Amino acid sequence: MTTYPLVEIKPAAVQDVPLILNFIRQLAQYEKLAHEVVATEALLEQHLFGPQPKAEVILAYCQRTQDDDKVPVGFALFFHNFSTFLGRPGLYLEDLFVNPDYRGLGLGKKLLIQLAVIAKERDCGRYEWVVLDWNTPSRKFYESLGAETHAEWIIHRVEGQSLDNLASM
Repeated sequence: MTTYPLVEIKPAAVQDVPLILNFIRQLAQYEKLAHEVVATEALLEQHLFGPQPKAEVILAYCQRTQDDDKVPVGFALFFHNFSTFLGRPGLYLEDLFVNPDYRGLGLGKKLLIQLAVIAKERDCGRYEWVVLDWNTPSRKFYESLGAETHAEWIIHRVEGQSLDNLASM
C-alpha cells in the first residue's frame, strides 16, 4: 500500500469552488447519477460562500514528501440540521468523495473523523448521513467506524415540479 505521510484536512475557501464542483461530478459519476448534476460554480459560490452559507466543505490534500506539491484528493460537504428530540443541532454529511487513486489510504476515515470533531466542537447531538443501498463497500466501511443503519427511517423527497406544485397549494 502506498502511504502519503503528509495529509491535510482544511476548510474550503471560495477559490476552491471549481475543485468542489469537480469532486461533485466525480462522485455523481461513481454513483451513476452524473445526469442529475445541475450544480454550477455560481450556485456553489452563492450557497457555500454567500452572505448566508447553507453548507460547508472540508478538503483533503496529500503530499508524498515535503518537497512535493499538495494534491487535492477528496472532499466532504456538510451542514447543520436540528433534532427536536435532543434539543440540539446535528451535523449532516451530504457528500463525501475521495479520488479513486487515493482510496485505501485512510483519507475517507480522516474526513469522517474531522467532521466528528467539528460536530463535538459545535455541541451536536448527532452526526448522520445516508448511503445508497447498493454501495456495500461504503456501508461496511461506515459500520466499521461505529455507524448504525436505521432502516426503519424512509427518506421522502419533494423536488422539481413536485416541489413547485406543493409550494403553490
